[in-house]
Amino acid sequence: MKPKVIIVAFFLLFTTSFALQAQNYTTALGARLGFFNGITLKHFVGSSNAIEGIATFRWGGLAITGLYEWQKPIKGAPGLDYFLGFGGHVGVWDNDRYYWPDNNRRDGRFAIVGVDFIAGLEYTFREVPFNLGLDWKPAFNLIGDRHWWGDGAALSIRYTF
Repeated sequence: MKPKVIIVAFFLLFTTSFALQAQNYTTALGARLGFFNGITLKHFVGSSNAIEGIATFRWGGLAITGLYEWQKPIKGAPGLDYFLGFGGHVGVWDNDRYYWPDNNRRDGRFAIVGVDFIAGLEYTFREVPFNLGLDWKPAFNLIGDRHWWGDGAALSIRYTF
């Protein structure tokens, strides 16, 4: 075979393999429903790599989370993917609406900074431009209220485009 034919064949095989693994959408925007309700925006930066931004509202405050995620299809289940990721968050909480059962009531508002992890499943519909995600996003605050938060389970409903 000629070298040009080999190079073209390799290129076609390479790009086809990425196309088969690519997600069904590039960007998705929607609601995140759970203990921390909010808004989610997910954007793929590669065939299986995504960044996700989440704005959540709880205890009279706001937290902004940024995540880097790896997403792969589950074989034998078209449209169903699993994903794993990590990232961080910053935010503020109002203590008038927040109570941690360590008998230390805090007054006023305070800032939080921490790390997040995420693991979940996502189903993208083929017929309509929506997907559903179910995930668990534990977090640990490093600054501010230093606690482990394991109640970050949520259902995301997103419009895909």
